[in-house]
Amino acid sequence: MHIYKPVMIFLLVCAACQAGVNAQTPVIFDTDMGPDYDDVGAIALLHAFADSGKAEILATVASNKYENIAGVLNLFNSWYGRPDIPIGVPGGKAIDQRDSQHWTDSILAKYPHRIRRNEEVPDAVEVYRKVLAARGDHSVVIITVGFLTNLSNLLQAGADRYSPLAGTELVRRKVKRLVCMAGSFPGGREFNVFRDAGASRYAFSHWPTPVIFSGFEIGRKIKCGLPIVRNEAIQNSPVKDVFRISIPLAAGDSAGRMSWDETAVLVGVMGPEPYYTLHPGRIVVAEDGSNGWDEGGKGQFYLVEDRPFTEVRDLIDRLMQHRPG
Repeated sequence: MHIYKPVMIFLLVCAACQAGVNAQTPVIFDTDMGPDYDDVGAIALLHAFADSGKAEILATVASNKYENIAGVLNLFNSWYGRPDIPIGVPGGKAIDQRDSQHWTDSILAKYPHRIRRNEEVPDAVEVYRKVLAARGDHSVVIITVGFLTNLSNLLQAGADRYSPLAGTELVRRKVKRLVCMAGSFPGGREFNVFRDAGASRYAFSHWPTPVIFSGFEIGRKIKCGLPIVRNEAIQNSPVKDVFRISIPLAAGDSAGRMSWDETAVLVGVMGPEPYYTLHPGRIVVAEDGSNGWDEGGKGQFYLVEDRPFTEVRDLIDRLMQHRPG
């Protein structure tokens, strides 16, 4: 039987994703955790999946470097009972942008966290290399819901004490796939891509494994957060506090916050089915950070809705209300 090659790639990626549904998916989570608060919903989903045996959280790294972002990540990991998950922050030139709602200050003052300052954790690239070097070949799923700074730096890193492989070869050897909340499809200009456009262009043009994009258009309609805010049985939850603080501060969030980052975690752990199909091709990033799509490209895919978005909304809202055992 003759199958057009992009369709064959699509089928193989879907099969690989579906096979991961019944296994524990090893995940490195890369987040800007601050300019928006859907990152909080995303890390809540990731821990809910870990508690149900569907995900293994190998590391949580920041692509943003405002002071105390390492503490914010450690706070959430600690609240979910995983205080020792490795954390990294970007070294050198990186975006420094925190939340306008000041939810980070509020939860840092209220909830325990061992890490206080970014200087207490390693460079994100070191964390990536240490974690990847210790894992089996083609095993790790990277989920990124922020800037592509770390991934660009990782690809350009040289050999070190953790591995004799340079960055691109280490990724090729160890990473199963990359799932990104990034871009707008088939074209547009999206925050995570344009905020560090140079890193985005380098990472997406050189990434050596399959990439799945959850674009701006996917999360825009999925407004979540009101159920956890209204759930009186949930007390002393940093997830609830963030949404409780932030939702009233923007008229556009009255029905809940748009859920871009949560969809990337959902697909990264569980695969695209039954909610999405994959459209093959390859992203093209311009110098200004806007993106198009090369229909003739190979190895990359963007999500296309295959079920009503309300089903994903309800699933995300349920998972965000999960509390650690």
